[in-house]
Amino acid sequence: MFERQVDTLVKRGYPELAGVTPAAFKKQVNQLKGLVADQGADEGHLPFAIVVKSDLVSHGDAIDRVVRQGRVGFSVLDDDELRSFEPIDEVTLPAGSVYLVTDVDTGSDTLNVTPDDALEQICGRGRSPLTIDEGIAVATHHPEAVAKNNGFSLLASRCGDRRVTAMWISQNRPKLGWCWAANPHTWLGSASCAGRIGV
Repeated sequence: MFERQVDTLVKRGYPELAGVTPAAFKKQVNQLKGLVADQGADEGHLPFAIVVKSDLVSHGDAIDRVVRQGRVGFSVLDDDELRSFEPIDEVTLPAGSVYLVTDVDTGSDTLNVTPDDALEQICGRGRSPLTIDEGIAVATHHPEAVAKNNGFSLLASRCGDRRVTAMWISQNRPKLGWCWAANPHTWLGSASCAGRIGV
């Protein structure tokens, strides 16, 4: 699975977007190889995803390279808006521009739960919500994880207001949008992870 994810990033043009050669990009990402068990995914549960931070590849460029069933992802937020979303205080990210997010749950058990309540549940379980970068990574490497009537909020990125970003299917395409933190949706859960690993 690790090599497949690296190949996906290269095929989607991440090296060019990062301003490096494919060989240099692979060398950087391959530092993460072997840091987590390379196993398959179960429905709604993913062992890991390679995350590329937006300081290396912008959110807008990254969502444009999410492909699900031949359809390309899109965002209703421009890059300036997306840059205003920062990790919440409860989340500490690895220092590097590339890292692993591990044991990802796309949040089917939090469907129809408000983001506010879901955040409390996730933290109470000793898990962490996902950032925008991490949500895009999940959709890039596991596009089937973003399903019709089963999207997921990204509770770890906030911009100081009541908006919460989320990934779901709209117009048969993966969409990066937002919802209000106090509003539940039957088709939207909240994704979480067990941890993050960097080098």
